[in-house]
Amino acid sequence: MKNTLTDAILSIKPIYANGILSGEKKVEFRKKIFKKSVERVYIYSSSPQKMMVGYFTIQKIVEDTPTNLWNKFKDVGGIDKDSFFEYFKDVETGFSIIINDVVKFDEEKDPIEFQENFSAPQSYIYLERKE
Repeated sequence: MKNTLTDAILSIKPIYANGILSGEKKVEFRKKIFKKSVERVYIYSSSPQKMMVGYFTIQKIVEDTPTNLWNKFKDVGGIDKDSFFEYFKDVETGFSIIINDVVKFDEEKDPIEFQENFSAPQSYIYLERKE
């Protein structure tokens, strides 16, 4: 019997996707988080790029208030304070996905290669893969 591993595709603005790929951005901030255990997070670099650019594994996920997340991760978050608090303005808790290993694709990939009827996720979508 094959194990089904769950991966996710995160829609990330190109400036932040590039920060993750370069290693400058070591955490990804989110208002919503996965309900399943996710092994790999594929990076969909959103408009204007609209391509899959790589993936990362998750070291851990931290849930806290936006202020506490900022204080803990501002030096590795790859985002300025105003943009961070603008993103989290309507929520009481947020999430920091601490990024482990990052793999950058040699060439950008069309998202259709990953999911037949691909539609860019607002936040994330799951991707099932067989091992």
